[in-house]
Amino acid sequence: MGLMMIIVALVACLLAFANGANDNAKGVATLIGGRLMGLNRAVSFAAVTTFLGSVAAVVLATELASRFGGKGIVDASLVGSAAFAASVGVGAALTVLLATIIGMPISTTHAMVGSIVGIGISANALNWAAAAGKFFIPLLVSPLIAVSLAAGAYMIFRTARRRLGVTHQTCLCVGSAYHPVSVTADGAMMVQSTGVTLTADDTDNCKQRYAGRFAGVDAQRTLDVAHMLSAGALSFGRGLNDTPKIAALMIAAGVVGGSAGMGPATALVATGLGIALGGVLAVKRVARTMSYEITEMNDGQAFTANFVTAGLVIFASKLGMPVSTTHVSCGSLFGIGLVNRRGHWSTISKILLAWITTLPVAAVLAGLAWRVMGG
Repeated sequence: MGLMMIIVALVACLLAFANGANDNAKGVATLIGGRLMGLNRAVSFAAVTTFLGSVAAVVLATELASRFGGKGIVDASLVGSAAFAASVGVGAALTVLLATIIGMPISTTHAMVGSIVGIGISANALNWAAAAGKFFIPLLVSPLIAVSLAAGAYMIFRTARRRLGVTHQTCLCVGSAYHPVSVTADGAMMVQSTGVTLTADDTDNCKQRYAGRFAGVDAQRTLDVAHMLSAGALSFGRGLNDTPKIAALMIAAGVVGGSAGMGPATALVATGLGIALGGVLAVKRVARTMSYEITEMNDGQAFTANFVTAGLVIFASKLGMPVSTTHVSCGSLFGIGLVNRRGHWSTISKILLAWITTLPVAAVLAGLAWRVMGG
């Protein structure tokens, strides 16, 4: 394997690590924010389920790998170039790492698109029509769809819950146990089982739970299990959607196959391992932003956001559509914040600004890398 091939492999690994660091929390942010799981346990759960999605990509998402090799977007003379693949990886990896350092959830997909566009412009070899059709339209439309579906799905689920007779019950979290509380005439809350009282100023320590039964099973327990499954499905879908895009750098540059001795399956699994590693070691800043700073939500709203995001990402992966897990997951949370009127719009504005700047920053960095390595 030549020096440039080694550089491409290392850059792809760096991008995989950056992707995990910025994206891993997106599948489990609602578990953390809803206090269903602690941070360390949640990110470990996300790492495992994401890696399973990476393995599944060997069978289910090979179309994405071909799209992110740049074929049809830039001139064919660039696509098979190791310098092109390395430049895409450098631009995307540095952009995602910068966002991770400041705790902003951005899209690795968007950063890779920006890198491809930046190189295409630098080399005067960009097919604008193909870029718009294959990348820009799905990336712009997917968060809008997520906002609408999350808001609509929550209203449907809320109506169904009420018709099934499942009601809200406010509980105080004491250690690992939840105790029903009642409100006294003077506005204080009393824990029914102990008589301990809390003033209204302490309501941040309380958690809304569901009382009633669904199909003969406790409603809250049913929701907790569904929430866990939706988080696992979302992380799985993220691995399924993101792994082929990063592995495409090695595939397009010829690191995979031939004398290199690495097959496509090996490249996908290696990428999945890099994503998992980044998602365990460097995820905490983005996890806090996603879990606590976008919107407040109860368990039902958290489940709805994950359910919508997982469905959209998995569906898009199967069709080979390069949607952004970040845009879809954040879009779902934006939709919940819109419905419950508890969205933190200053944070949402910062995230939107980070999204707007992702493409030009990646384009500039990748264009500079191309000038050094291939221009």
